[in-house]
Amino acid sequence: MKAVILAAGQGTRLRPMTDSVPKPMVRIRGKPLLEYIIRLLRRYGIMDIFIPLNRYRDVFTNYFGDGAQWGVRIYYSVEEKLLGTAGAVKKLESHFSNTFLVVYGDNLSNCNITQLTNFHRHRGGIGTIAVFEIENPTSSGIVKLNKEQRILKFLEKPTKKQVFSKLVNAGIYILEPRIFGYIPKGQAYDFGKDLFPRLLIESERLYGYIMMEYLLGIDTIEAFKQAQIDVQQGRFSLLP
Repeated sequence: MKAVILAAGQGTRLRPMTDSVPKPMVRIRGKPLLEYIIRLLRRYGIMDIFIPLNRYRDVFTNYFGDGAQWGVRIYYSVEEKLLGTAGAVKKLESHFSNTFLVVYGDNLSNCNITQLTNFHRHRGGIGTIAVFEIENPTSSGIVKLNKEQRILKFLEKPTKKQVFSKLVNAGIYILEPRIFGYIPKGQAYDFGKDLFPRLLIESERLYGYIMMEYLLGIDTIEAFKQAQIDVQQGRFSLLP
C-alpha cells in the first residue's frame, strides 16, 4: 500500500516556531514530527510515500532525501498554490490505482495501520476515517456513526451548539482510488469541509474506525509542549 503525508500546511497556530520551519519538521524530543510518521508507516510495510510540499521545501528534502535512510521511497509533490488537503491528494491521482493511506503531517500517533486497513476492507466502503473521542471537539471534524460504524453525519469545526458527537476526525484515512472522481482538479478542496460531506450526500459508504491508540495533533504551542512531555514520560513511545 502507498501513502500520502500531507505536509504543505502553513502552521499558523504554531507561530513563531513555523516562521522558520514547516510544521511537520518541528522537533519532538530531537526528531522531526514527520520522522515519527515515516517510521510508523515503515513499521507497517508502507514503502512508497508521497509528500506534498509548499514552503521550506529544502528543509524536507535536505533531511529526508529519497527516504533510503529510513527504508522507504519518498516522492515530493510541489504545490506553488495550496490545493487543500483533498486537492493535494488529487494532484497525485496517477500514482494510486489501489487502496491507499492518507496521514496528516501534524499527527503524532502510533495508530495500528493493519487493524485500520482490515476494518476498511471488511466494510467495503469508499473510505474509512480513523476517529477518536475528545472532550471539546469544536476545533475538529465530528462524526456520527451507526451500529456498523458507518458515518451518518460529518461536520467540520462545529460551534458548541452544533456539537452532536465527541468522536472526531483523526486525520488518518484509508481510501479507494475511485474517490478521486469526487475531487475537482487543480483547485483548493478540503477533506473535512468539502469531500466528506459530499460523499455523504452522494450516499457513498464512509466508515469511522474508532482508534484507541495514542494520537495528538501538533497544531498549537500547547500541543507541542504536551507531545514533549508524553514522549519523555512514555505515554508515546519512540519508534525504533
